[in-house]
Amino acid sequence: MIARSMHPTQSIDWRESMRAALSDPRELLAALGLDPDDARVAALGSKDFSLRVPREFVARMRHGDWNDPLLRQVLPLVDEQLSAPGYRFDAVGDHAALRTDGLLHKYAHRVLLLTTAACAVHCRYCFRRHFPYAESLAGKDNWAAPVAWLKAHPSVNEVILSGGDPLSLSTAKLRALTDQLASIPHLKRLRIHTRWPVVLPARVDRELLDWLENIRLERVVVIHANHANEFDADVAQALSLMRSSGATLLNQAVLLRGVNDSVSALKDLSETLIANQVLPYYLHLLDRVQGSAHFEVSEADAQQLVQALKAELPGFLVPRLARETEGEPSKTFA
Repeated sequence: MIARSMHPTQSIDWRESMRAALSDPRELLAALGLDPDDARVAALGSKDFSLRVPREFVARMRHGDWNDPLLRQVLPLVDEQLSAPGYRFDAVGDHAALRTDGLLHKYAHRVLLLTTAACAVHCRYCFRRHFPYAESLAGKDNWAAPVAWLKAHPSVNEVILSGGDPLSLSTAKLRALTDQLASIPHLKRLRIHTRWPVVLPARVDRELLDWLENIRLERVVVIHANHANEFDADVAQALSLMRSSGATLLNQAVLLRGVNDSVSALKDLSETLIANQVLPYYLHLLDRVQGSAHFEVSEADAQQLVQALKAELPGFLVPRLARETEGEPSKTFA
């Protein structure tokens, strides 16, 4: 067992923090000194995708700034209600890739498990904001269907935990899943896609770290941060603790208009990531899900940004510009 000096914030109960998360745009705006009745703001967000943002994340937003890059990621705008050509409810072909309860198989040798519908924060550009989670989650019957499918497919060697966000599950439930996965001989790697260590770092508690450290499989944790302002001392501590558990840490970001669509913002993000020993991984072009068109940066503009970024940073700090396209055997790279 690795000895750890826990940061004082780790005594915060992450479940209590989530119960106290903001769900009313008016309350969020008032907390930031902004007009809660501004006409640009949707009353609640969509019926099935309301506002959710922990107060700890709100504390990193700039007071009085409508253009704050963290606020823009979470604030429901009336723009979401506009129907945009080429934008779909199933933006990346998840439904076609379902093989059994909550298990997606798109790419060779790896599968993705939809572990939960819950997230620490509702990002307004989420490509699964319309996904019918009630109809397909991997955890039905104690993960029986996906575990049986995996046992029958020895060519698969990697399982990706996604959702929603897998760390929204209790650590006991995560352990119940990974104990079963670890017993499958041909599986060698577990990848966890999560926003929790960034949005609410108190989730990285002793119990979670003990679970992560003792999984037989190779562990890769892919965090999701889009802007350097998302990092503070508590996030840095949470990431350090996850590294101490033996996990490899990567970051994937989404290129978002008004959030990180400048060379300076992307450079600052990469520099902040590597300062926290997290390697930039993907910079995703926006998945064209209905309700997100106001975030799109054109592919041509994205390519120009990445070319300019290459002139500012060493190659290992330049994330790969990627798009997920239904039916392709891998991500496509711009």
